[in-house]
Amino acid sequence: MTTFSKAGFNAVSYAAFRPAYPSQLFKTVLAYHNGPSSLLLDLGSGHGLISRELAPSFTRVMGIDPSPSMVKQAISSTPSSFSNISFREASAEDLSFIEDGSLDMVVAGQAAHWFDYSKIWPELSRKMRRGGTLAFWGYKDNSFVEFPKATKLLDEYCYGEHTMGPYWEQPGRHILQGKLRAVVPPENDWEDIERIEYEPGADGPRTGIGELLMHRRLTLGEMEGYARTFSAYHNWAADHPGRKPKKDGGEGDIVDTMFEKMLEVEPEWTEKGGDWRDFEIESEWGSVILLARKK
Repeated sequence: MTTFSKAGFNAVSYAAFRPAYPSQLFKTVLAYHNGPSSLLLDLGSGHGLISRELAPSFTRVMGIDPSPSMVKQAISSTPSSFSNISFREASAEDLSFIEDGSLDMVVAGQAAHWFDYSKIWPELSRKMRRGGTLAFWGYKDNSFVEFPKATKLLDEYCYGEHTMGPYWEQPGRHILQGKLRAVVPPENDWEDIERIEYEPGADGPRTGIGELLMHRRLTLGEMEGYARTFSAYHNWAADHPGRKPKKDGGEGDIVDTMFEKMLEVEPEWTEKGGDWRDFEIESEWGSVILLARKK
């Protein structure tokens, strides 16, 4: 069971602080798709963002997620006008409730690194129609492209031996850090495989390698909230119940400590006075889109 499937996971915070997918991502996925658009399956649908974005392009959309809180959040966040979307608690590894050969497209956003592919590939081979589209995408760590010292500290606190590093669930995190290169559609069932990647640069915005998809200007307060949606943070917090965030009246948790260190190395964040949480930074995420077509 992943952190996001556990009963204590806060799906509302996840929905509030996670970066949104750009319209270009959905345009890329839909442009790749050929043929009928009757049924779309959204694996690990979370709070339903992808299902809602793609709903106008399909007759029916089904979102599934193993987390009860995520499914509840998806249902509550989806207006009644999206009458062609349904959500249910289910595992991507068991699609027995779907008719064989009925899927026109299957997508997974920020979920594909969790799957058991020894089960996923046979399931999708049965459930997808010939020519149906697979589109898996994800984003790894973000970079403060104008503040490399803070980016280095973010990496240290996310992956250091004595910080949150040991608290990532593996091998999922390694797979995501590797931009899903470990996810290889079997050649006997899939063709026309494409990968669209981006790795942020260290010399300012849009200096990375590949096609930039995930970027956002956000306040440090938003980044603080985002850091507390990391699965490693939730696992760290469970192991340190006495370390409560300062915002909740505690003495401070690992995210508070991380930002204290960042403020020391990035004086520009505080030199104008006021609340440092209101300072805006440009952030870019390493990302990947994996596309394939069912033979």
